[in-house]
Amino acid sequence: MAVPTPFQSQIYRSLPEIERADAIVDRITKAITLGLLKVGERLPPEAALSEMFGVGGATLREALAELREQGVVETRRGRSGGTFVVTQPRTQTDTIRDWFLATSISEIRDIGDEHAAVAAAIIRLACERAEAHDVARLQELARALVLATSPEGRAVADSRFHIELAVSAQSPRLANAEMRLQEETVQQLWTPLAVTFDPEPATAEHLELVRAVAQDQPVKAGNLVLDHIRRNIFHLIDTKLTLGYARSNQDTP
Repeated sequence: MAVPTPFQSQIYRSLPEIERADAIVDRITKAITLGLLKVGERLPPEAALSEMFGVGGATLREALAELREQGVVETRRGRSGGTFVVTQPRTQTDTIRDWFLATSISEIRDIGDEHAAVAAAIIRLACERAEAHDVARLQELARALVLATSPEGRAVADSRFHIELAVSAQSPRLANAEMRLQEETVQQLWTPLAVTFDPEPATAEHLELVRAVAQDQPVKAGNLVLDHIRRNIFHLIDTKLTLGYARSNQDTP
């Protein structure tokens, strides 16, 4: 079996004993949502997937059957066959709204504190370790955000930029932490429930980060990334307050 890429190592890592088919469905779905798996991309062969996830063939086939039933993947036969990603999962607006209503402002702020700590470590290491091809890729991903035409597309572009930045830092643990944080908040950030999040300032901030990494300016890059995370968290809190106010008005007789 070929050596897995950094993304594959995160997506297809072995599952804990308590996780089985549902966990595989969840992980692959989230990988598509975050842009780690693209529409049209072929998944590894079933034998390789079973080995990477650490599950039996029957469990894997159950997960793939569920993904096919959801319309997320399809399996094609023949020499060029395999299991392919065929659609981007749609954002469940009601689920996102419920998250805002159930999550307190202090919890959102705490997510921001963790993200700031992780992002600061990532950007410092990226300044030390990123290579020329990493910078070129980051510039491309930064511009993809403003070119996206839907909330789902913006969420994918945003998360992919930050995860690729973490990969350029060459720290698998930090990349895994960044991926988890993106799973927690990126859809909440871009789903237009209250105030629409503007992609142009976010794109400009991404490009500034790339320039700081390219010029090996860790202090500047650290300040930029902290401001970026802070603006994201302010938007989440603003959305939380707006939705809570609207709900309280509906509940008032």
